[in-house]
Amino acid sequence: MDFSSPLSELDVLHDCVICPRNCHADRFSQKLGYCKSGADFTISSICIHRGEEPVIIGSRGICNIFFTHCNLQCSFCQNHQISDNNIQNTFYTLSLEAATGQITRILDQGINMVGFVSPSHMIPQMKAIIRAVESLGYKPTWVYNTNGFDKVESIRDLEGVIDVYLPDLKYMDADLSKRLSDAPDYPEVAGAALKEMLRQKGTTLRLNEEGYAESGILIRHLVLPGYIQNSLEVLRFIAEELSPLLHIGLMSQYYPSHKASADRNLSRSLAKHEYQAVVNVLEELGMSRGFIQELDSFNHYRPDFNKNHPFEKD
Repeated sequence: MDFSSPLSELDVLHDCVICPRNCHADRFSQKLGYCKSGADFTISSICIHRGEEPVIIGSRGICNIFFTHCNLQCSFCQNHQISDNNIQNTFYTLSLEAATGQITRILDQGINMVGFVSPSHMIPQMKAIIRAVESLGYKPTWVYNTNGFDKVESIRDLEGVIDVYLPDLKYMDADLSKRLSDAPDYPEVAGAALKEMLRQKGTTLRLNEEGYAESGILIRHLVLPGYIQNSLEVLRFIAEELSPLLHIGLMSQYYPSHKASADRNLSRSLAKHEYQAVVNVLEELGMSRGFIQELDSFNHYRPDFNKNHPFEKD
């Protein structure tokens, strides 16, 4: 196929304002912005992933595309091997043709879900991939798996493109989001982005006959040890400002990673009573749609992006 048409999506990167950092960087030059990403397809892994919520992975898994670098720099990031903006990401550069080939080979195995992980700073590349794959006759369910730090305008441009939004809502505490993720405006920005997702999709997470999500929103929140009040405020925001009918993925899989040891609270795993306190409020708010995790889930979600498949044991 002719890949020149999908590649036109990258033109906006000459003056990049696709994420809330609004760097105005020319990503075709050496003068990069906050994420230190260029206009290339820097992808650390394209693989079948079976570690998401049941409505996302079903019985066969999802084809996940893991971009490098990130527009948040979370001190506790579990994907820090590829998300740290100080790493050299040229090693991970693919052509659009190569990325499309890897994706379609997985789709040919009977998987019909494709997820983009940490795409907020790589939306043009994501859109180019979608156009290239669809031009070959494939029509998978496209999943936008985001940290939530997205511009409303960028989310609005994805209407009719993305089928399922899978956003984090990490914080409702601006001081905490500044200290842990270098984003004091995260609560305001993420809240507005989620409202736009809700406008597009409504509260219904539509499933197909096999139980896979086809359209809608599933909001994730990772409960952090020692910061339970933040989690309670996140749930209250969803229930009061969005809708208690939205599907929630309440995660207990935190484990100390990356630079977490610098924070006394984050240097330990989540306590049972902490997670239970958040689950109790989830129920009190009438938020009955969604998923909770077993407390020992932190033992099962430890990717190693130095391996060919970051989520499988050797």
